Amino acid sequence: MPLTPPPRSAAASPAVPPQTAAPAPGRFATVVFDLDGVLIDSFDVMREAFAIAYREVVGTGEPPFEEYVTHQGRYFPDIMRLMGLPGEMEGPFVRASHELMDRVKVYPHVPELLAVLRDRGVRTAIATGKSGSRARAVLDRTGLLPLLDEVVGSDEVPRPKPHPDIVLEALRRLGAPPGGAVMVGDAVIDIRSGRAAGTATAGVTWGEGSAERLRAERPDFLLDQPWHLLALVCGGGRG
Repeated sequence: MPLTPPPRSAAASPAVPPQTAAPAPGRFATVVFDLDGVLIDSFDVMREAFAIAYREVVGTGEPPFEEYVTHQGRYFPDIMRLMGLPGEMEGPFVRASHELMDRVKVYPHVPELLAVLRDRGVRTAIATGKSGSRARAVLDRTGLLPLLDEVVGSDEVPRPKPHPDIVLEALRRLGAPPGGAVMVGDAVIDIRSGRAAGTATAGVTWGEGSAERLRAERPDFLLDQPWHLLALVCGGGRG
């Protein structure tokens, strides 16, 4: 169903106090997206894949998925190190994620949003905690890959989020300066990575993102609907 743009009053709202400098609507020529929790809903798949990997490698007991979620957006091997879990969990986790890939959902209106951004000449890239191959596979399966210009995985840069490397690599591939770009993510480390790279930052809460955690990180914008991103980037709905 076609998207209906929100009224002007529902356009992107600053997530910081008015005295804090923030980009004006319509400024951005480039958008760098996180993937999970922003474009795709893979939460249930992650939960099941994590449980499978935990039981294969660790054994009995309750898989600590709630702790895993607090590290969402990081590269899987880094999460294992932070949680004190065996790195060997990565193999079965990736295998199970591929086997369950058909259950990944695209958030409502995301394909239309990406299509409008492309029509308006806005360059787009993915900067994800997934490996590049996994990210491209799930984007291809969900039909989003042709709507994006670049995809960068955490295994394709020296340092994953919250370091700026992955955002900077996405911008390098696009030939875009940080000053005209916005990093869009649902996790605190997305905001930190974008800020460190010199882009504007937008936290989104239409997926699993916690508005409270994101607000505490003070992104430039906090958005709760995909069309609010379009208003922020392009200055309105369909032209």
